[in-house]
Amino acid sequence: MAPTSPTIRSLIQHFAAGVVFAAAAGELLPDVVHEKSPVAVILGGTIGVILMLGVKALTKKSESSMSLITTVGVDVLIDGLIIGIGFAAGAKEGILLTIALTIELLFLSLSVSANLGQENATPKRLILITLLMALLLPTGATIGVVLLGGLSGAALATFLATGLVALLYLVTEELLVEAHEIPDTPLSTAIFFVGFLLLIAIEEVVKQ
Repeated sequence: MAPTSPTIRSLIQHFAAGVVFAAAAGELLPDVVHEKSPVAVILGGTIGVILMLGVKALTKKSESSMSLITTVGVDVLIDGLIIGIGFAAGAKEGILLTIALTIELLFLSLSVSANLGQENATPKRLILITLLMALLLPTGATIGVVLLGGLSGAALATFLATGLVALLYLVTEELLVEAHEIPDTPLSTAIFFVGFLLLIAIEEVVKQ
């Protein structure tokens, strides 16, 4: 498997970062604010920080791609939970979240694949990792519907704040850090906002 061009990899990561940031800002942040529970926000945010720092500590000594793979895996599982809660709240919201987060997942998978390609991963390993990551989404959605669908108030705000921190960590500490291993260009900066605005535009179309 030929290594992916560093420039292409950086562009994919910038786009994925923009999509993830839009999902955090457009879907999670408004719901967290709507609950008006500062204690829940602080508690959920703290849990999110501890969770992601724990993931980083566990993968710190692993191969370079493992930290990104694990962090993306956590993000995909959280995305599934969010989709499950969305469907529990209503079909329209669930469909909107599914569309938004599926786009996010597509480009996160491309980002991970690009990293594995740089390390000359075997096709078997690439397929296995992609399959396992894909299975995390329906797993999270099922858990979200069954266990978290009835959440409201402070309990819901706590979970959403945890998910928000996890998404922001993925953007700032994984995708953009990896992307900035090569010098930024006007194109890579623009690609970030293309991803951000594309997801926001899709959300607006679906809401109509």
